[in-house]
Amino acid sequence: MKRVSIGSGASPLICTALVGRTTEAIQGELATVLPKEPDVIEWRADFFSALSDTKAVIEMARRIEAVTADRALIFTIRSLREGGQPISLSDRESIELAATICRETGFDYVDCELSKEALHIEYLRDIAHSCDTKIIASYHNFEGTPEREFLVGRILAAKDLGLDVAKLAVMPKTEGDILTLLGATLEGRQRSGLPLITMSMGALGAISRMVGGAFGSSLSFAVGQSASAPGQVPIEELRTVLGIVERARGVR
Repeated sequence: MKRVSIGSGASPLICTALVGRTTEAIQGELATVLPKEPDVIEWRADFFSALSDTKAVIEMARRIEAVTADRALIFTIRSLREGGQPISLSDRESIELAATICRETGFDYVDCELSKEALHIEYLRDIAHSCDTKIIASYHNFEGTPEREFLVGRILAAKDLGLDVAKLAVMPKTEGDILTLLGATLEGRQRSGLPLITMSMGALGAISRMVGGAFGSSLSFAVGQSASAPGQVPIEELRTVLGIVERARGVR
């Protein structure tokens, strides 16, 4: 593992996403983002125009790895059904590409949606763990916020599958939905023992990105150059707010 590990500290890590469609665009993003010193970099490879070319993906992953020094790296192919870009790969092909990333690069984490077939998830889990790569088990809902029991169930499903981190991203319709997400975060962390990444999206849910750490969320996404989801705030502003919250709570 690199310098940081999700869930290893008392304070939430800050992650920024790379969403460029070309090698040149991603390199430009890195030039902008790295001086802002995020803890974690996520490569949203579903934005990459050459996603169907495994050789090009591996080459790009290695370029990212070469310049990101001691920052942890996440490889993500977000499906269209969970808010990603339209891609030509099937779920099975996406899993296979993530497995190749585990085998051939030093990325610390690969994202795997819990909506994928259990057989595919278990296949990726076994390969990832044999390569000392961790899996972020993710659930996204851009339509609304399910009940707390369902959200906690997603976290426990990640634990049952032997995955390493659980992620929830949901869309609030009311302020109460934000409380539902934060309550599920607290309960899910207590019951599962897994590191969590949780957020309510959009402008209404932006507050969850700032105070989620108090309820058990170990990472918050911020805008480095371009947002990868609605409600993200600039990294400079998020770092300031997290610092204020941590000082108020007596967290170092």
